[in-house]
Formats: sequence, C-alpha cells, structure tokens
Amino acid sequence: MNHPYVEIPELSNLQSGSGLVRIPYQQDVPFTGRVRALVDTPEFRRLSHITQLGFTALVYPGATHTRFEHALGVYQNALQYLWQLGRDERFAATVDVHTAEVLIAAALLHDLGHWPFCHLIEDMSLEGIPRHEQFAREFLSEGHELPKILREEWGIEPSEVLDILVPSSDTPRMRLVRSILSGPIDIDKMDYLDRDSLHAGVPYGRNYDKKRLIQSLMVNECGDGLAIGSKGKTAAELMVFARYVMFSEVYWHHAVRAASTMFARAFYHLYPRLDLAEYFQLTESDSISVLRKEAQGTDCERLVEGIFSNKRVLYKRVAEFSFYESSEVFELIAHRPVSSLVHWSEQLAARLTQRLNQQVDATDVLIDAPPTHREVEFNVEIYSPREAQYQPLHVVSPVVDTLARKQFDDFVKRVRVFAHPRIATECKTMSDFKSLLIDAVRENG
Repeated sequence: MNHPYVEIPELSNLQSGSGLVRIPYQQDVPFTGRVRALVDTPEFRRLSHITQLGFTALVYPGATHTRFEHALGVYQNALQYLWQLGRDERFAATVDVHTAEVLIAAALLHDLGHWPFCHLIEDMSLEGIPRHEQFAREFLSEGHELPKILREEWGIEPSEVLDILVPSSDTPRMRLVRSILSGPIDIDKMDYLDRDSLHAGVPYGRNYDKKRLIQSLMVNECGDGLAIGSKGKTAAELMVFARYVMFSEVYWHHAVRAASTMFARAFYHLYPRLDLAEYFQLTESDSISVLRKEAQGTDCERLVEGIFSNKRVLYKRVAEFSFYESSEVFELIAHRPVSSLVHWSEQLAARLTQRLNQQVDATDVLIDAPPTHREVEFNVEIYSPREAQYQPLHVVSPVVDTLARKQFDDFVKRVRVFAHPRIATECKTMSDFKSLLIDAVRENG
C-alpha cells in the first residue's frame, strides 16, 4: 500500500534526500520552493534575530541559537511524525493530505508570534499582553506576505494555520493534529530538548532514543491524540527525565534565573511606557536598545544595564527555598502574581534598610518564584498489544508518575531571593533572613 502522504513534496524530498538544507546536528531539512517562500518573508526571517534561550547564554555561552533554527527543526520533526503516523490506518483515515499540509505549515510557523524574551514576559501574566500564538495572528493578517504565500503556494487559508496555533474549532481530528504540535510528546518539545542541550554543551536533553520514540507513535484510544506503543515506553521515560534535568540544570539554573528576574522586574515597571504592538515586532537587539533607553534615569537602569551592557553585573542568590526542603516559604510565595512578588521585594528591601543600617533601594532585592501557571503534564497513553489495551503511561511507569505530573514544577522550580552584589554577602550570612522574608510577605496579607 502506498503511503497516504507520499505526494506531499516535503515528505517526498525527506525520503529521497533531495532539496535539503542542513541544521545542527546533522539534521536534513527538506527545502522545497514553497517552504523557501515562507522562510524568506520578513516575518519569518525576523526569527533569526531572536535567540531561543535568552539569558541562558550568560551561563552556557554556546546557547545562542535562534528561533529560526528551532522552527526548521520542528518542521522537520513534523515530517517524521507524519511519515510514521501515515502507517497507522486510523490516523490516515482521520487526517487527509490537505490537513497534513496545514500541519506542516503550522509547524514551520509555530513560533511566528514570538518576540524577544517571550516566555519570560508571558510568565508574568501582565494585563494587555497576549500569548505569542495569538500574536501570530498579526503576521497572518492581510497586508503581510504570508497569507498570499499560503494561499498561492500551499492552497491553505491562514485561518487553518491559526486554528492549530490558537484553537477555534473542537473536533477529534483537530485535537489529534494539535497534539502533534503541542502535547506530551510533541514535535516542539522533541526539538528544543535536543537543540538546547546541543548548543548549551550539556548531554541532558539528548539522552533519549528519539528514533525509537517516533517509531512507536500511534493514535490514542479515543482517536483525538497521540499514544505510544509499548516498545517506546523506555524512550518516553528517558524523554521525561531529559526534560526534568534540562529544567533543573539549564532553564532554571540559578544564574540564568538571576538575569531573568532582573529583566522581569525592569519590564514590569517599564512596559506601560512601551508601544507593545510595535515593540513585539522588533528584533532582539532593537528591543534591548528600546529597554535601555526607557530605563535611563530610573530605578530600573542598573537592572537593565547589569544584564545588557558590556559590563555584566548580575544579582547574587542569597536564599533559595524548594517545596521539599522549605515548604512553608515555597507555598507562601510560589505561583503568586508578579505584582505580589514586586510588592514583597519592596517590603523586604525596607526591612533590610533597617536591619543593615544602610540604604537598600527598592530594586536592590528581587524575589523569583515559579509562575502562576504550571508546565504541561506528561499525560500520554501507552498501548500494549499483548493485553490489547491502552493505559496512562504514569500508571505503568514510576518515573513518569514521579517526575512528569503535577509535582514537576515543585521538583525543578524554586523560590529564590537575589540581591545586588553590594549587599549580597551580608544578606546571605544573615541568620534571620528567612524570618525577614516571611514577615515581608505576610505584612498586609
């Protein structure tokens, strides 16, 4: 039986090995004429000027790769998923060729709405700031090149791509397609774990059998999402562990979070001054220039200059509280709105002024905490042909049950207090610092 998607040009090129470009690490990406047309638009090229990991490069100097490279990797993963899933009769009967092509285009364009330091800003849940998937609507609206290319080169309406990125319909078919791009074992996660690990120079995100996991893909019992065959169980467990270690050792490394918290505090105070519709369309370097200009002469200037000027001055970690070692403080502060974190930081600064008998400015002390939302649970079914039944992976895997469900955020994310180097040593050695912090949080409720 012929493969149902063999006539899709990108899949045909993937199998024949023709018309390819190479991205790290030794990854061949089909580059057809219609893919090139999308990639060559100003909206897509902009992603080559936005780094994937932001401040992570301050700790891991090689982690300067871009959203552009990541988008190509996710698109290539989409082709691999479709080639495997096309062998599943239930998938092929549900997802026709046109819908498969919409998924391919959506995979390539999935980060189109990303702006510089996007996830940091999104985690703050500030009023008036959309999710980046929703912001993609701007670039897919009339007046831009992308809608014309999608219609003329792909035979796709922009609204079809948006329905994958920002759901507007709810059918089993569309839930199935969306689970490929955003779900427990999605093409986005499979790329960023591998790529971020590669560029950071660490092994953690690459130590799972990607090929085996893809080969085990199938449709879940309800027909509206992905499942894996029993032969992919170990690969899935290793992917869960890879994600856990990447969060704990890279994404939430204390020095990365120090810079991130400095940025977040400055952005909190400065963003009302910005024309956000214009700001979010800037390249990373241009957005930094705007922030540095807006911060001049304000309390945020040393925060912004400390992370963006040629002389780096990062705040120092003076206290850290995990759910399992300091549950009282963690539960008091974690998952609270950023406005509360700012208020508590200011209250703590006032107390430290009295305690240290010297002026501690409102932005000298910063509280960092897990954001209000939690990471997506690794909730996927595993199919056992011997028993002819589907079961949740966490039921048959203690690794997944421990590391990939609701406890994930509590394992890898911590409440931390950072202070300006001028006062950091005194704060860190203060015997009653924890009490001062708790009092600052509990004051006025």
